[in-house]
Amino acid sequence: MEETDDVQSCQDKHEEDILKSSPFHFVIKQFQEKRSSPGKRKEQPSALKKFFRGFDFGKSEGKDRREIEKTEINSSGADDQSEKQDLSVEASLLPFLPKLQEISLSWNGCVGGTLKALTVHLHHVNLLKVLRLNNCRLTAEDVTSLGEAFEIVTQLEELDLSWNSNIGGKLSLLTKKLQKGCKIRLLKITDCNLTAKDGESLAEILNVIPNLEVLDLSINKHIGCSMKVIAQDLKNVPGLKELNLHMCGLTQDSLQGLDTALQHLAELRKLDISCNKEIGGGFKDSTAHLASLKKLEVLDLHQCCVTEEDMTILSQVIPLLSSLQELNLSSNKNVGVSSDPLLGRLRFLPKLKSVAISNCGLSKESFSSLAEAALHLPELEILDLSWNKCVGGNLKLLLGALKLATEIQVLRLSSCNLVAEDLALLTLLTQDGHLARLRKLDLSYNNNISDEGWVVFCQGLAVVKELSELDVSLRPSSCRDCGMWFSELLAALTKLPALAELGMQRWVLSESQRKRLESFNQDHKRKIRFDC
Repeated sequence: MEETDDVQSCQDKHEEDILKSSPFHFVIKQFQEKRSSPGKRKEQPSALKKFFRGFDFGKSEGKDRREIEKTEINSSGADDQSEKQDLSVEASLLPFLPKLQEISLSWNGCVGGTLKALTVHLHHVNLLKVLRLNNCRLTAEDVTSLGEAFEIVTQLEELDLSWNSNIGGKLSLLTKKLQKGCKIRLLKITDCNLTAKDGESLAEILNVIPNLEVLDLSINKHIGCSMKVIAQDLKNVPGLKELNLHMCGLTQDSLQGLDTALQHLAELRKLDISCNKEIGGGFKDSTAHLASLKKLEVLDLHQCCVTEEDMTILSQVIPLLSSLQELNLSSNKNVGVSSDPLLGRLRFLPKLKSVAISNCGLSKESFSSLAEAALHLPELEILDLSWNKCVGGNLKLLLGALKLATEIQVLRLSSCNLVAEDLALLTLLTQDGHLARLRKLDLSYNNNISDEGWVVFCQGLAVVKELSELDVSLRPSSCRDCGMWFSELLAALTKLPALAELGMQRWVLSESQRKRLESFNQDHKRKIRFDC
């Protein structure tokens, strides 16, 4: 009997070693009802038994229940040639997974040039709905193989090809194979070095994927010149809910073409045209249909070189977006200096949950307008005012809003020229029971706060029980001795059970202070990440 057990044990270990030597491992999740006999010890399955557990090779319990299976393949660091061979071996297992719905090969560079080893078996998994191939170094041959597979995998709903730079200039090898009536709902081609020609190919397929809901073309700097062509065909995807064009080289002309397309996108929830600096000055001719997006929840315009003339138009349009929940205007200097009252008019958007106005050159007047508007934003969860120097010494203007902001979870005040008085105000608020849900607080790069100011702040910090991230780092060009407030900080940390990260860069710790910090986690059974 012992000999039999030893043989089984050796066999199980051999199976496990085979799987561990592979550069990939499958994680399979199948939700189906299982029965087990009470009172019996559960058999410990071998690695191969674990792999095939739950698959129906004949009789099966719960056939009438819906099964969802998921496969993820991740790299484990074997040599490249071995990885390519193992991909072929594991792809040959697909015939045993007829109900497979999701495959992720992301972040495996060895997939490049060998994708056909997988696609030739995809006819065995014709229920496949999700295929992720992020950062796989795909080649032209891979793109061709994938295109051919589209004729087989007709149920595919999500395709993510992001971070494959070799796709650029070759997208037509894929798009020309898409069948009319294709069920794709999500298409992500982020940072793939797409060309103007690829933009034209993309425009052509929009009339064969009518169910498209998410289109992400971000970080393709050369696609902007074909955006007008793409925009003309966006009318063929009226159910589009998310359009990401971050850093796509958009121009004023392409912005105008995009605005024309918006009249057909009544279901749009998210529009990201951030980091397209050349569209600055073009909003005056390109917002006619933006205001019609009554379901828009997210608008990201950060770093778009918005002009004062643009602000005049946006001040009239943005307050009409009644469903807006997230607004990012960061890194647009004219937001703060414009005489047009956009910030004051945010009061007409009571559903706003996130407002980012970092590095917008706010003046005391524009900051005051924002503070007054914030009184009417009861659902506000995230407020980013970083890199606006006028906040320093004037945080009291925001006092009323912060008292009412019962949902606030993230407050960013980095490089705001804060002083001890501002920290005392925050401390007073927390001690009075406000900011109770605060989870992330960024006070970095505020070098003018005195040691006394930090002491007062740290003494009141312990009441913010949900705080998970705190940053008090100094500017890169400076350093300063960590004074008497250090002991107050450590005392507060013992009473902050949720704190996981503490930024203290460029604060100079004495030897005794460093030892206390190094032993803190062990002494208090915590896992705080100290960034010093």
